[in-house]
Amino acid sequence: MAQLPILEFPDPRLRTRAAPVDPAWLAEASTQQLIDDMFETMYEAPGIGLAASQVDVHRRFMVIDVSEERAQPRVFVNPEITARSGEQVYQEGCLSVPNIFADVTRSDTITVTALDRHGVAFELHADGLLAVCVQHEMDHLEGKLFVDYLSPLKRELVRKKLAKARKAA
Repeated sequence: MAQLPILEFPDPRLRTRAAPVDPAWLAEASTQQLIDDMFETMYEAPGIGLAASQVDVHRRFMVIDVSEERAQPRVFVNPEITARSGEQVYQEGCLSVPNIFADVTRSDTITVTALDRHGVAFELHADGLLAVCVQHEMDHLEGKLFVDYLSPLKRELVRKKLAKARKAA
C-alpha cells in the first residue's frame, strides 16, 4: 500500500465535480489498490473520511471510518442521500484544509444509498458523526469544501493562514 498526496485548498482541482463510477471499474485490481491506498492515506493523516477527489481521482467514491479503533472501514461508490431530517452543528475539519476547524450546520440524520467496494448496493441510515462525515465527503464529490459554508471574510482568512503555513514549511 502507498500513501497518496492530498490536494489542499485552494487547489482548483478540489472544485472538480466527480464523475459516476462504472461498477465494472470496481473489479479491477488497480481500483481495489486505490481504495486500500486511500484508507492508508486517511488513517495516516489522520482522518475519518477521504473522497477520491481529494487525491486527484475525480470519480464518485469515498472511504470513511469514524470508529475509534479504525475497525469499521466503509466504501461508498456513487453515493446518494435519499432522505434527511433534523439539523446539527458540528465543528468540522478537513484533510484538504489542514489545521482549520469551523462549525458547519448539516442534517442530523440521513439515509444514503451506494455501492460497496465490490459493487454491492446498500442503504445506510446514519446520524451523529457518521452522518456529518458522509455529507462532508459527498460535498467533495460535488467540488464543494466545508470552508464554502463560511463567510467570504472567514474563507479568505483561512486561505491566508494556509498560505502562510505553506511558506513557513
